[in-house]
Amino acid sequence: MNSDRTAAKIVGVLYIIGTVAGILSVVVMGGLSMDGPAYVNKAASDPGQIQLGAFFVLVMGLALAMVAATIFPILKRQNETLAIGYVIFRGALETFAYMALTICWLLLVVVAGQHADSAAAVASQSSGRGILFVDAQDQIGAVLDIVFSLGALMLYYVLYQARLIPRWISGWGIVAAVLYLAGGLIAMFGTAQDIWSLPMFAQEMVMAVWLIAKGFSPSATASGSDQQALAG
Repeated sequence: MNSDRTAAKIVGVLYIIGTVAGILSVVVMGGLSMDGPAYVNKAASDPGQIQLGAFFVLVMGLALAMVAATIFPILKRQNETLAIGYVIFRGALETFAYMALTICWLLLVVVAGQHADSAAAVASQSSGRGILFVDAQDQIGAVLDIVFSLGALMLYYVLYQARLIPRWISGWGIVAAVLYLAGGLIAMFGTAQDIWSLPMFAQEMVMAVWLIAKGFSPSATASGSDQQALAG
């Protein structure tokens, strides 16, 4: 089906856009210390850096939300319950988390500006609010990791069962999602480690290239259409 082929290409491109935007956000924010007052002072001295990082996070969130919207009709033919669950987790909850993260960064810029322009007593209060936003980002990030990984498990389970893409790619995605979930749980109660996300990063890029070049399996999508027609 030509529509499925087009959808596969769009999904692949959106994955690449989201990943590149996420990498750029890390690169832009990488020079800032995440340690309390020092972070607030950094934000006050270079608010543009925070705003640019927030922009890239927003682009990443919107791109990944569009993945869920684009792939939903294809997943629905295979497993409607998990397809809806995927849209809820990756299209709604994950997007909300990205928006919350973006807002925290932008509010940090506002508070940091107040901190720089205020007298000592008021600056101390501003610094306290800034630290609160920094801590909130960490917690939102941990929740985001959990929401992301649960949505990913739904996606890759359907892809694996329906053989919409080679099973070695979807199986890789299931393992990577479990590791990502473990990283999110550890970050919620301890210290975040980027190493947990590396298998998912690599898998998504491989899958994106595959979808752009090969698309979904025609036999699997046709079989899903037949099943949906019979159910109707």
